[in-house]
Amino acid sequence: FLRVTKQYLPHVARLCLISTFLEDGIRMWFQWSEQRDYIDATWNCGYILASIFVFLNLLGQLTGCILVLSRNFVQYACFGLFGIIALQTIAYSILWDLKFLMRNLALGGGLLLLLAESRSEGKSMFAGVPTMRESSPKQYMQLGGRVLLVLMFMTLLHFDASFFSILQNIVGTALIILVAIGFKTKLAALTLVIWLFGINVYFNAFWTVPVYKPMHDFLKYDFFQTMSVIGGLLLVVALGPGGVSMDEKKKEW
Repeated sequence: FLRVTKQYLPHVARLCLISTFLEDGIRMWFQWSEQRDYIDATWNCGYILASIFVFLNLLGQLTGCILVLSRNFVQYACFGLFGIIALQTIAYSILWDLKFLMRNLALGGGLLLLLAESRSEGKSMFAGVPTMRESSPKQYMQLGGRVLLVLMFMTLLHFDASFFSILQNIVGTALIILVAIGFKTKLAALTLVIWLFGINVYFNAFWTVPVYKPMHDFLKYDFFQTMSVIGGLLLVVALGPGGVSMDEKKKEW
């Protein structure tokens, strides 16, 4: 799979990763008044501050997406998108909704992997002082990204007694553990990509719901957020788990 796709897989991964920010930025433009009124009603902050919030979301997300796709100032784009996630987590009270909080953290994990990818290999923080491979910040970014990505799958576990749910929970848990510890990482991540894409298309089919219904926007948001996590997993497939992983330690054994 990697031999066939190595030329364009990282580009597909980045496109998937920023898809939720791109969709949300465009939605801010077309639903400007609704978003402004919601923030004003929720926080009682006034027309001007609510408008500034919507503008920051629109500008920050679309600018970040353009920079990531053009491969310019990617690190600054990632920090900006991290800020957008934090801002939305507070503004939309996601902090108190465990499911949405875990999905936002998983989205942050994907950005962490993108940030790690953008760092030059072996770059030292101090001129003339070599950085040890095992202690390179890039390796720990990849570890943190992998661990945060698996939070998405914890929101998909179903606690009922049906055979299919039990089988799905067992297989899914095994795969997310493999990705988290970095063992057979690329294969496990690719399997999770296929599984998550199937679940996403089946459960978040927003195109089957009329545009005027609130469920359309909810499913659309969920769909693109899941696509971003898929993008993070595709980065794991393309780039590997990094130095802090069992796959890497196996080479030393």
